[in-house]
Amino acid sequence: MNYGISNLSIIPVRLEPSEKSEMVTQILFGEHFEMREQMVGWTNVKLAYDGYEGWIDTKMITPINARTLNKIEKSPTAVTSDIITIVPVNEEQNLMLAAGSTLPVWRPYLKQFSVIQDTYLATGEVIYGNLKNQREIAIQQALKYFNAPYLWGGRTPFGVDCSGFTQIIYKMIGIKLPRDASEQVKIGTAMSFVDEAEPGDLAFFDDEEGNIVHVGIIWKRNKIIHASGKVRIDNVDQFGIFNIDTQRYTHKMRVMKKIIE
Repeated sequence: MNYGISNLSIIPVRLEPSEKSEMVTQILFGEHFEMREQMVGWTNVKLAYDGYEGWIDTKMITPINARTLNKIEKSPTAVTSDIITIVPVNEEQNLMLAAGSTLPVWRPYLKQFSVIQDTYLATGEVIYGNLKNQREIAIQQALKYFNAPYLWGGRTPFGVDCSGFTQIIYKMIGIKLPRDASEQVKIGTAMSFVDEAEPGDLAFFDDEEGNIVHVGIIWKRNKIIHASGKVRIDNVDQFGIFNIDTQRYTHKMRVMKKIIE
């Protein structure tokens, strides 16, 4: 099998091998993937983090060999938590990493990470290791995204969709979530009442056909942080999300899930 890694801030992943095709997700810096099929100028990939599949511009790929892949998968997981982390490459160049980026082959005592043969000194806040205060960190990070614009397929503070938002926040606390809300809802323990929810729990919402179409993060009692037009805070109860600005319900509650233990 052939593998690659993102050595760029963001790689858009498209539904079809065309720049005109919709973006379905993004690969952030340091995330690796399997290369499955190639066409002229395009490569079909499967992301190692969540198994998502799609097409990326072949020019954006940094190939890695089996030895490098093994190093990446065996090293501790480290994730950037600042909205933007600027990592010096040399006197003229920097790496610009969006929040939630992976620092491969992380060496915590040196604050260094490596991509193939290049080693960099990490700057800014990095989250790694076994976290004891996952709920607190999840809310701290989620609030940093306040007013981030909604972007279908987005996973960064400069454009994010509802499930990309929850996935990245949970990535920062060391919990892997699938990419889409319809898959995220299958994880965790359902709660019977809204009052049972704690900060960091997830709430899922459905459409008239019963399909899960939205997800958000519980902030505190009867408040939810979610990406709808932008990352915002609204009221939530057993009926759904009540938009503070329009004074009406916008999403119908389906279920609340406890994933953080």
